[in-house]
Order: sequence, then C-alpha cells, then structure tokens
Amino acid sequence: MKELTALYRPVGTKELALVKESGWSAFPPRLPEQPIFYPVTNEAYARQIARDWNVKHNEEKRGFVTRFYLFAEFLKRYDRKVVGGREHEELWVPAEDLAQFNAAIQGPIEVVAEYSVEGEVPIKA
Repeated sequence: MKELTALYRPVGTKELALVKESGWSAFPPRLPEQPIFYPVTNEAYARQIARDWNVKHNEEKRGFVTRFYLFAEFLKRYDRKVVGGREHEELWVPAEDLAQFNAAIQGPIEVVAEYSVEGEVPIKA
C-alpha cells in the first residue's frame, strides 16, 4: 500500500478562490516573480503563516490553511528546506512542475483553518 503524506498550504482569499474554482483539486499557476511553490510539511507552521502573514498582507484580512495529500514516493523528488526553526519546513516545488504536482494530489484540497484580524474563525461544515 502506498503511503500518503499530508501537506499544508497557507493561502489568502484570492488564492483560495482559485483553488475553489478548480473544484478543490489544484493550486493556481505561480506568477512570473514566483519561481517556487512551497507547501509546508506541518499544520502548525501553516497556521503561523496564515495568522501572522496572510491576514496582514491581503485586503480581505483573512488567511486560510489548506491540507492535501500526495504519495510520499512522489514527493521525494522535491527538496525540503528549513527556513527558520526546525518546524519551519517547506517543500520547494519549481513553478514549472506545479501542473504535475497538482495532478498528483490525492483527493480534494480542504480548508482546515481560517484566521481574521480577530483571530481564528470556526470552520463551517
């Protein structure tokens, strides 16, 4: 049986809308000035980014944490980078690989946390 690995992606309102438009199956292409797509390897780090960065840097003042799964074997092709403390681990996926990466996502992308300037917002079922 193939092992699945959970990854997380903190997103703002606009990126979340594009994920929703995809049918919860893909992340949008990177912008020309964004050569890397970087999902993170743990939920706590994704929550930190959504709460401390996304909320402050988009006009809607909201941040979201998405979770999705890929086969562990597939993910071995991408570099893992620690960008702060050891809990700040990201997978660095070149922008040109994003379509292939999206195609490898197993199941839907789901929202597991939402933040606003007031704090965490309960997720509605």
